[in-house]
Amino acid sequence: MTEIAPKKKITLYTDGACSGNPGPGGWGCVLNYNGKIKEMSGHMPNTTNNRMELFAVISGLGALKEACIVEVYSDSAYTVNAFREHWIDNWQKNGWMNSKKQPVENSDLWKLLLHMIKSKKHEVTFHKVKGHSDNPWNNRCDELATSAIVEFRRLNTEREEEK
Repeated sequence: MTEIAPKKKITLYTDGACSGNPGPGGWGCVLNYNGKIKEMSGHMPNTTNNRMELFAVISGLGALKEACIVEVYSDSAYTVNAFREHWIDNWQKNGWMNSKKQPVENSDLWKLLLHMIKSKKHEVTFHKVKGHSDNPWNNRCDELATSAIVEFRRLNTEREEEK
């Protein structure tokens, strides 16, 4: 009989930021597995804070190579409540329409996030943390996200100067 190895337990901290909403955006995430830390970040030219929050979670989960038990910590009520308050279940049942019968914003990213969770068989739990407070990992994600926006602007300025 083949034994199935237990899933690794991962802690994923995430944050998204936007300069203007919409505007240039950045995301950051920190993965922690038994004290091993992996930081990731990126930017997009014209986006919203909610898209960056979602993209941070998607990117963190995308870095995992096998099914894991993942505790996600985010300061985004939008992201956390979609799962904890079962909004996402209702959106799916209602054909990706919200309670006001309007299309769910960012449904492309919500669908991608669900696909990543299900296809990799992750067990994911979402936790709300207070932003810009005493949580060092959330604060680090905020630094990564805002630094990504600064990097985007720097690269954009260099491109403009080369013209």
